[in-house]
Amino acid sequence: MDNVFIHLGTCNTCKKIWRQLGTTKLKQRELKSEPLKAGEVDALKKLAGSYEALFSRRSQQIKKLGLDLSKFGEKDFRRYILEHYSFLKRPVIVVDGQIFIGNAKAAVDSARAAL
Repeated sequence: MDNVFIHLGTCNTCKKIWRQLGTTKLKQRELKSEPLKAGEVDALKKLAGSYEALFSRRSQQIKKLGLDLSKFGEKDFRRYILEHYSFLKRPVIVVDGQIFIGNAKAAVDSARAAL
């Protein structure tokens, strides 16, 4: 997957991180208007090591759908990431074959260093 910043356009945290990165090296990809395709999710999984690493445990959809994550396997995480954009932990930053997931300071700092 090319150098990309995958985010939600309405997310203020994602906007803040984008400004912090201050780069033109990354292409922006807004999840709601341009959802990920199966092959793209699989490519991200290959970089991340698992679908679970890409999965947002904070998604409001978990409670809404009554999901029991303790019973989830990799196929379940993949399925839900593909079903609804909110199941992808954001932002996802890919730089030269490295992946940085989420808004934790360490992830953002590592992505900035990779740029």
